[in-house]
Amino acid sequence: MQGRESTMPPIDLWESYFDATGIIAALAGPGVHGDVVEFGCGYGTFTIPMARRTSGTVYALDIDPLMVSATTGRAEHAALRNVVVERRDFVARGSGRATGSVEFALLFNILHIEEPVALLNEVHRVLVPSGRLGITHWIHDARTPRGPSLEIRPRAAQCRAWAEEAGFEVAWHGDLPGSPWHWGMVVERH
Repeated sequence: MQGRESTMPPIDLWESYFDATGIIAALAGPGVHGDVVEFGCGYGTFTIPMARRTSGTVYALDIDPLMVSATTGRAEHAALRNVVVERRDFVARGSGRATGSVEFALLFNILHIEEPVALLNEVHRVLVPSGRLGITHWIHDARTPRGPSLEIRPRAAQCRAWAEEAGFEVAWHGDLPGSPWHWGMVVERH
């Protein structure tokens, strides 16, 4: 089942809200030396720059068949052989990744779902010790051009508390390049 208020706008509009390559650089650093799982890949906006920044495989998950098709097409067009796109209800069925098998994970604009701590627990399960998770979300401001309603839109402090509840430690939190409507955070599994 798709999370509440998770429908996607047209791709051109969606991708005008941020600098995907800059966000990946800010959150993943110079690169990731292992597998990555992306929960809710959408159009593949972040999948493609992430795949170019890792020596491992990017497992891009989404429940929407249209998003799966879009991401698959973009990965093929970019001739990226390290992207595996899967239609999956990861909220109900988990990520399908083995425990402790992933170096990095992405939760971008998704923690407004009904059970954010359960999703963070799944991410914690699949990450290796000291594995990292990049989180972004819309800032809590009614002037943002999009995003979930303010009643369910989490603030960075709330996401931090949820991440800590799931066993993460915050490594970084701040502004994202070219993305005035979003904040970013990196948490580490301990």
